[in-house]
Amino acid sequence: MFNCKAKSFVTIMVVVALSAFLLRLGLHRIIIYRIEQNQLAAQINLKLFSTAMENYASDNKNVYAQSIDLLTKHNPVYLERDYLAITSLRGYEYDCQRLDAGGYSCTASPVDCKLSGKMVYTVSTGGLMMTENCDRKL
Repeated sequence: MFNCKAKSFVTIMVVVALSAFLLRLGLHRIIIYRIEQNQLAAQINLKLFSTAMENYASDNKNVYAQSIDLLTKHNPVYLERDYLAITSLRGYEYDCQRLDAGGYSCTASPVDCKLSGKMVYTVSTGGLMMTENCDRKL
């Protein structure tokens, strides 16, 4: 009778251990997928911003917008959303180091390096996109 209970306990422990292992693998894949989606969204948002800036400049004698308001409040709008006003969007924060009549340089950085994203993206005048590991940026 004792033997039967011991086998049941061992069986339950094996099932629990196997379930924990499979859960860990599943969570790992979900985290990787989410990071990839965050990075893709950051790239797309910077490309949208760059396209809006380039379109504004081509419509205004090669003078770039000096504020995001000129892109979002113009009729017709060049940009649907002010990415700089949002604290974070899908794990990334947006910032423009340069935003003047001669050009622009804006960055998308992960809120938490390695958890919300692994790359820092920078777009500058002419639509040039640069990529850098976020751990190098710290």
